[in-house]
Formats: sequence, structure tokens, C-alpha cells
Amino acid sequence: MEFTQNQSVKTLAVLLLIAAITQPIYTALYLGAPEVDRKFLWGIEALIFVLLAAFAGSALVMAKQSTLGFSAFACSAGGNVGQVGSGLTQFAPVGEAASVNADLEGVASSVVSVSFFGFNAAKVLLGLAAIVFGMGLMKDGRKLLGGVTALFGTVAFVANTIVMMFGLDGIVPPPVAGGTGVIATLLLSFCLFGYKTAD
Repeated sequence: MEFTQNQSVKTLAVLLLIAAITQPIYTALYLGAPEVDRKFLWGIEALIFVLLAAFAGSALVMAKQSTLGFSAFACSAGGNVGQVGSGLTQFAPVGEAASVNADLEGVASSVVSVSFFGFNAAKVLLGLAAIVFGMGLMKDGRKLLGGVTALFGTVAFVANTIVMMFGLDGIVPPPVAGGTGVIATLLLSFCLFGYKTAD
């Protein structure tokens, strides 16, 4: 089965849109209904990120422009796979172990921290992709969408870099970094729906 670059890019747009929708839903459940099992939703996100990595790689090898943006996509998706995998496989066991043995609380905290490091690193890369595609759209004359996408991409890039460097208790609240990353992701999906390819 062969996908053209246009098909790969449009598939990326759809996957990004779904990812941008699932993340606020997960956060709302976490904050408003913590008793609800969120593993299924996390598993859906894992599948989305695996597919994003594949289609971003497909679009990258065929691209004649915006290669940095497609590369950032692929690397971001790979980082998110690791981050979600850590949450699905390690959070529960280390949390249970720490509840039994207080000496393991530091270990549990480090597992959560490394997972968020991956989350923020992926958002840095998505911010970079938003800058690349947003500026490309501005050059093509679609200044409003392109400008807003590049702006939120820059904010997401900077905010998530700060959280990645200084941790969850640093000067930028993690919800600000994550929230701007989600908005950049949503805008990025809109940019890709209008992306013009050679085929």
C-alpha cells in the first residue's frame, strides 16, 4: 500500500486533530473524575503517536520543503510513545510500591518526572513544527492562521523548554506549557489540512 505525500500529510493532520482533542479529555477526567480508568484513552493516544511517527517519516522522505517540520513531527511522536509507555507500564507499579514502602517515594517521583520530561520534550518539537509550518503558511499568504500558529508554536517551544530544563516545580507552571502545546498542536493540524504538496 502506497501513500502519496499529500495523503501522508492529510493523515498527519487528522491524527494531530485527534491528539489535540484527546489530551484535554484526559486532563478533564484526571482533574474531575480521577476514579475513572483512563488507560483506554492513554492506549488510544499511544496508537495515535505510533501512527504519527510512521506518517511523519513517510511525509519527510518525500518532502521537498518543510523537512525540519516533518522531522520534528517524527521525533515528537517517538518521544510521546516513550512517555505514554512509561505512564501505562510504570506509574501503577511504582506508585503501589511507594505506598507500601515510603523509601521508594523518590523512585516513584523520578518515574513521573522522566515521563513528563518526555512529554515536554515532545511539545518542544511540536512547537518547532508549528513555527516551521506557520511561517510557511504566512509566506503563502495565509497570514492569520500562519501567524497565530507560529506564535503559539513559539510560546509552546519556550514554555516547554523551561519546564524540561527546570522541572515541574520551575518558573513555568506545567499546565501552561502543556496547554500551549495542545493549542499549537490543534493549529498545526489546521495548517496541514491546507498544506500544498507537489503531488
